Amino acid sequence: MYAERLTRILKAVALEEPDRVPVVLEYSGFAAYATGTPMAEFLGSPVKNLDTMIRAFHLIGGGDAVNYGSFWPYGLCYDFMSKVRVPGVDLPDNEMWQVAETELMKRDDYDRLLNTGWPEFFDRFMREDILNGVPDEFFPPKRKPVDVKGKWRDNGVPVLSGGDVTTPIELLCGARSMAEFFMDLIEIPDKIEAVMDTIVPHLADKAIRRAQKLGYPLVWIGGWRAAPCLLSPAMWNRFVWPYFRKLVYEVTDAGLIALLHLDSDWTRELKRFKELPRGKCILALDGETDIFKAKSILDDHLCIMGDVPASMLYLETPDEIYAYCTRLIRELGPKGFILQSGCDIPANAGLKNVQAMVAAAIG
Repeated sequence: MYAERLTRILKAVALEEPDRVPVVLEYSGFAAYATGTPMAEFLGSPVKNLDTMIRAFHLIGGGDAVNYGSFWPYGLCYDFMSKVRVPGVDLPDNEMWQVAETELMKRDDYDRLLNTGWPEFFDRFMREDILNGVPDEFFPPKRKPVDVKGKWRDNGVPVLSGGDVTTPIELLCGARSMAEFFMDLIEIPDKIEAVMDTIVPHLADKAIRRAQKLGYPLVWIGGWRAAPCLLSPAMWNRFVWPYFRKLVYEVTDAGLIALLHLDSDWTRELKRFKELPRGKCILALDGETDIFKAKSILDDHLCIMGDVPASMLYLETPDEIYAYCTRLIRELGPKGFILQSGCDIPANAGLKNVQAMVAAAIG
């Protein structure tokens, strides 16, 4: 079953025709809510976290893979370069975690970054400005390790992502805060470009080596505030695309699939994705980008994944979910398409709605 499911996904990525359209599940908080596990308990133990994720998979009724097999809330600090509020630590036990974006990095820090280099600056910034005050028991040395990939394999389920890569614009925007960073783009663009040039060589290597060592098929490359709907074409072409493209090629040149997790609306620049290597990427959309236009532009070039919106999984009925997913499968498949939620399945999604999404693919 494991091999069959993984083959189905790899065929979709390579733009070959699988026996049916695969369906991939991406969730974290949903697992806690669906199984009735308090959120603080879900996040507090790696063993409990993994067990709850797997229990939720079986409650849903299966699927072909999960994008990631466990969840560590403070991992978001590294993706967003921001503080994170966690249930049981600084939020009530059953609340969702929150990324608390504030201006932690000052404009003067750009010069410090350029003088010291990115690795030293990033390590100090994370230690002193972001992770200070986090309880010791949440750090890996204090937590019992678990074999995430192996435990999922025992259940016949491939875990796809071997690591995350965040682009320079996302890291800086998170650390500076959106309003301050967008002013930086306007007022000191040359310095921002120099900083991004300093950062980008250090971003992909660790995730690539981890995925290769542990046998994961892909590396996740995220984009949210880098979306074209937030930036002019001139800014997007200068501060987003060159770095995004470079990171994608680092991943694919290493023999891995690049999963492009694109939140918000990327419709304006869909044609640019033809510059990426054919049949080696997944374009994962979140309900804002026009997925049907993406298919029309990128058909026979990139695999498209999505795109059942979070609002639909929460608000609509199982019959409506099933009908929408059937349309996606009919119009976007059978080649080069993977059915999935748009971004994560929301924590408050109806279980029957998620089951309907899976049933549309597997019958």
